[in-house]
Amino acid sequence: MSIREDADRIIRESILKVLPDQAVAEALRGKTFSGGRLVVAAAGKAAWQMAKAASDLLGDRIDAGVVVTKYGHVKGEIPRMLCLEAGHPVPDKNSFAATEAVLKLTGNLTEKDTVLFLLSGGGSALFEKPLIPEEELLAVTRQLLACGAGIVEINTIRKRLSGVKGGKFARHCQPARIFSIVLSDVLGDPLDMIASGPAYPDSSTSREAFALAEKYGLLLSAAAQNALSLETPKILSNVETRITGSVKELCQAAASSCRMLGYEPFILTDQLNCQAKEAGSFLAAVARSHQSTRKSLAFLAGGETVVHLTGAGKGGRSQELALAAAEGISGLKDTAVFSFGSDGTDGPTDAAGGFCDGNTRDLLLAQGMEIYRILRDNDAYCALKKTGGLIFTGPTGTNVNDLAAVLIRR
Repeated sequence: MSIREDADRIIRESILKVLPDQAVAEALRGKTFSGGRLVVAAAGKAAWQMAKAASDLLGDRIDAGVVVTKYGHVKGEIPRMLCLEAGHPVPDKNSFAATEAVLKLTGNLTEKDTVLFLLSGGGSALFEKPLIPEEELLAVTRQLLACGAGIVEINTIRKRLSGVKGGKFARHCQPARIFSIVLSDVLGDPLDMIASGPAYPDSSTSREAFALAEKYGLLLSAAAQNALSLETPKILSNVETRITGSVKELCQAAASSCRMLGYEPFILTDQLNCQAKEAGSFLAAVARSHQSTRKSLAFLAGGETVVHLTGAGKGGRSQELALAAAEGISGLKDTAVFSFGSDGTDGPTDAAGGFCDGNTRDLLLAQGMEIYRILRDNDAYCALKKTGGLIFTGPTGTNVNDLAAVLIRR
C-alpha cells in the first residue's frame, strides 16, 4: 500500500467508528416515553442518520417527525417522518421552510407530549427562523464566515438573529418535554453553542454579541442591532439533554486505525483551533522534526480551523490546511499531511478534504502554480484537483469536527 492508500484507509475507518447510530441507541437505551405523543425533530448534517437510528429503535412509538439536513444527505425515506434538505453553510429559503415545518409539528403540544430532538453540527444554517429580513440574515452569515471568526463567536451572533436558536426552540415547545440527543461538532462540547443551542439555556450575553460585531466590523442594520440587544433564555425547565460523539472519539478512532497499519500514533490535540494555514505550517514542522525516525509515525490533530477569505477561489478549511503544509514537506520521503471533515464535505465543495506529500509542491510548480498565490486566492480545491490531492467520501452521516494528520512511513 502507498502512503496515500494508508491515509484513505485511516479516513474511512475513522468515520465508520464515529457514525451516530450506536451513540443514539445508547442514549435511548432504557428511556421510556410514557403517555402523550412522541414527535421527532432532527436538524443538522447528521440529522438523517440520527433519525434513522431512532426510528429503527422506537418504531411505531414515534407519531411523526421532521428531519432537516444538508443537500445530498437524505439517504432514503424514514417511516412517519418528513425528510427535507436545505442550505449549508448559508441558510436558504428551504432552511426557513423546513424550520417552519418543525415549528408546526411541535406547536400546540401538551405537558404529556415529548419532542425527541436530534441535533448535530450544521444546524445553525439548516434550522433557522430569521428575526430580521432574510436577505440581511444571509449577508450577516456570509460576513461571519468570511472574517475568520470561530464557531463559538459566529453562533453568539447568529442565535440572537434567530427565532429558534439560543434556547428559543425549547421555549416554543413548552409545555411539552424535550429529550435532546446532541452530536457535538464544537470544541469542548458547549451545549449552548452546538448548532447555536436551540434547546439549551444560553450562556452568552448581548454585550458579548455587540463586542464581536465591533471586533469583526460587521455591517448591521438597526433591526439587527435591536435583535442583538434582546437577551436569550437563561433557564429552561422542560429539557433533558444527552451529548454523544465528539472529535476526541474521532482522534481515538484514527489512532486505532494507524496502529493497525503499523504507525505509532500520537494525538497532538483534540482542540485544534486556529487558521487553517497556520495549522498546516505547524504540521509540516512536526513532519520535518521527525524525519530521522526508523519507525512509522502518525501525528493526529482534531478540531476545527478557520479560513480568512482574501480571494474568490474554491476550497475549504481542510483543503487549505493540507495545501499550506505542502511547502514545508516538499522533498521529504514517504511523508504526507492530510485533513478531512468528518461529515464528508469541506466548505462549499464536494470534497471532504485534502492530501499533500513531498511531491505536491513540485507538481504544482510544473504547472505554473505557486502555493502562496493559491492560498492568497483561497483556491486550494483547484490546485489539489491537479495533483490528485482531493479527498472524497461523500456525505458520511456524522459530524464531529475535522481531523488532520502527519504520516511518516518507514
